[in-house]
Amino acid sequence: MEDAAEIRNATRDPVLAADVPPLLEGASELCVARGKKIVRVDLTGPDRPGDDELVAMVTSRWGKLRAPTLRVGTTLSVGFNREMLESVFGVGQS
Repeated sequence: MEDAAEIRNATRDPVLAADVPPLLEGASELCVARGKKIVRVDLTGPDRPGDDELVAMVTSRWGKLRAPTLRVGTTLSVGFNREMLESVFGVGQS
């Protein structure tokens, strides 16, 4: 059985910081793109940052979830970086 995809227009219906922690439930890895830098966080390990720190990583200065945000299996990917998206989706690799 496939999970249904949810597409949400971030301009018309933004995800606010308070709505981010439930998005992290069930995720084992968080990948965040910040320009050319990619931050990977193991959400299952003992060094998992607190929710407040995770929310700060994935939201803009206006308190909205950064785009694009994609969930692939147990990986939550936030922000645009071609290399990160290729590694998450397994495309573009030889």
